[in-house]
Amino acid sequence: MPDSSSRPSRVTDLSERDARLLLDNIVDYAIFMLDREGRIVSWSAGAERIKGYAAQDIIGRHFSVFYPPEDIAADKPRRELETAVAEGRLEDEGWRLRNDGTRFWANVVITALYDQHGELRGFGKVTRDMTERRMADLALRDSEDRFRLMVQNVVDYAIFMLDRQGHIVSWNAGAERIKGYAAQDIIGRHFSVFYPPEDIAADKPRRELETAVAEGRLEDEGWRLRNDGTRFWANVVITALYDQHGELRGFGKVTRDMTERRTAERALDERGKLLTHLVHAQELERRRIAWDVHDDTIQSMVAVGMRLQLLAGGLPAEHEDAVLRLNETVTAAIGRLRNLTFHLRPPEIERDGLVAALSGYLKQTTAGTGLRYTLRHELDREPPYETAITIFRICQEALTNVRKHAHASRVTLTLSSVDHGVTVRLADDGAGFARPLDAVADTGHFGLIEMRERAETAGGWWSIRGVPGNGTTVEFWLPALWRGEENRLP
Repeated sequence: MPDSSSRPSRVTDLSERDARLLLDNIVDYAIFMLDREGRIVSWSAGAERIKGYAAQDIIGRHFSVFYPPEDIAADKPRRELETAVAEGRLEDEGWRLRNDGTRFWANVVITALYDQHGELRGFGKVTRDMTERRMADLALRDSEDRFRLMVQNVVDYAIFMLDRQGHIVSWNAGAERIKGYAAQDIIGRHFSVFYPPEDIAADKPRRELETAVAEGRLEDEGWRLRNDGTRFWANVVITALYDQHGELRGFGKVTRDMTERRTAERALDERGKLLTHLVHAQELERRRIAWDVHDDTIQSMVAVGMRLQLLAGGLPAEHEDAVLRLNETVTAAIGRLRNLTFHLRPPEIERDGLVAALSGYLKQTTAGTGLRYTLRHELDREPPYETAITIFRICQEALTNVRKHAHASRVTLTLSSVDHGVTVRLADDGAGFARPLDAVADTGHFGLIEMRERAETAGGWWSIRGVPGNGTTVEFWLPALWRGEENRLP
């Protein structure tokens, strides 16, 4: 029967075998021992994998072989052992060398090992290759630095952070440019300093933060104050910022100065109102003239014609012919005046719509001329009245030119909805022309200039092109936004 005194040694032998088995199978850490002078006295499988040395090639050598030249020059290996002795252990991160001379980023722990008598026996050294993690950390840090650099140097947006109470904790160049505060003058102050008195009285800053917390973000437009007290129209986005544990850390705030855009929109709106008044005033004046001509001038001339006819019947033959010719002249003048009233007072666009009005006008103005016409449209909706009447008037002038000057046999009118407006193209197969617009206008074609001015006054464009013997094309575009839609454009 075995002696019981031998059992502890068998347990100790088993523990040593288990320790050896453990070390031989750990490959993510280099685990080895140094003697008191720093020479390597043991070597693990992980040490071989990480550092590239086989045990027979490295045991007995000084551990300084793993350090790059600049650390050797700084006597770092000796100082690390001294620190481990003085403090019990040392932990460090830095570059180390593999057997092939390549570098890797290492996390190193050196532990001073003492026996049961308190005598230093050597050192345990555990090294882990942290190169991938370091590269990832550096990439992340580099990305963060680039992002921070971008944010700090963006000048078109004020980008800054608030703490949970709304105090400013960061400031970028755009914030300084837009709001007029240097970083040292604004960081630490409450963001309500940017709000005008009426918003402060309405407790708007606090309510905006509460909304951002409740909904994740808030977007608003309104007046804000610069450092000098002047106001600007701001688009503001406040975003609640949470950490990985879901705890509110503060708010991100992005502000853009929209004063110029708002001024431009208001100018466009005022221009639209002016155009509306102008168009209505012009059409009202045209109708008044048409009524006056019809009810007064034409009726008076009709009466003159009837009297001339009566007078001719009672005159000798030699005078009757002269009076009848005079009556024919009056009748022709009455026809021209009636044609004028038709041009002055178009069909009821508000009642029938633009396409119906143009169709009716084309039918009437080409009757008896031999001019054939085609009307096509791809309108997604009826344009506002001011746009429709402007389109009608330009087409009216263009068709008059075709009828009087083009010597055409066919005209094609096309209307299409394009870019929040209407593109109109009127093409004929007539004589065409080769001279530029200004030269044509100088010869008396002032209707061309009028067409262009109408289009440009309405905020659109107008062009004409012609080829000698191959027709003329008039093309123009007018915005066709209903009131208020300009504020919803992207």
